[in-house]
Amino acid sequence: MSFDGNGTWGAVLFDLDGTLADTVELILRCYRHTMEVHLGAPFPDERWLAGIGTPLMAQLREFARDAEEAIAMAETYSAFQKTIHDDMVTPFPGAVEMVDELRRRGVGIGVVTSKRREVAGRTLVRCGLGEAYEVLVAADDVDRAKPDPEPVLRALDELGLSGRPERALFVGDSPFDLRAGKAAGTRTAAALWGPFRHDVLEAEGADYYLRAPGDVLGLRP
Repeated sequence: MSFDGNGTWGAVLFDLDGTLADTVELILRCYRHTMEVHLGAPFPDERWLAGIGTPLMAQLREFARDAEEAIAMAETYSAFQKTIHDDMVTPFPGAVEMVDELRRRGVGIGVVTSKRREVAGRTLVRCGLGEAYEVLVAADDVDRAKPDPEPVLRALDELGLSGRPERALFVGDSPFDLRAGKAAGTRTAAALWGPFRHDVLEAEGADYYLRAPGDVLGLRP
């Protein structure tokens, strides 16, 4: 999907957790369960929340005592997540309608997530967005996950905007999203409805700060 020259984005890319999908409580329950199984008790939630937006294994290595334990933790986390995922995932209010309107305008839609592809697809289906995107780039699709720009650059390439990143907008709720988007050359929008505080996101120097998903519709390149 290319830029049409009429004030419309060529593409809008979205992070998934905390941006389109309200999954924070799901993530925290999986984290607490995993820490209780392997370490006896979880650390404060804030430690885990600070890493949301990076791949699961990267987060778990910060808690595990060795590489083998990190792998075991990932297995525990993923197995538990499967048992509660569908009951705990919902889209943020207005997110589905916002994506539908962008599609009506002819804007390309991409999802760039640090989740693995299988669970990301499941989350999108539960949110009613299973058919709403043209490109999905997940953690297992790239060598370097966010905040590296590789996932964003791959999405741009698949959407036909390689070499024209300024005609794309990347919307995310974490510092890692904003760093990846900026490094890839896109405009960036901070989703303030996610788990990160405004001041944390403001420090990343996003182009836009959004208080609700529908605010995306008022942005122009």
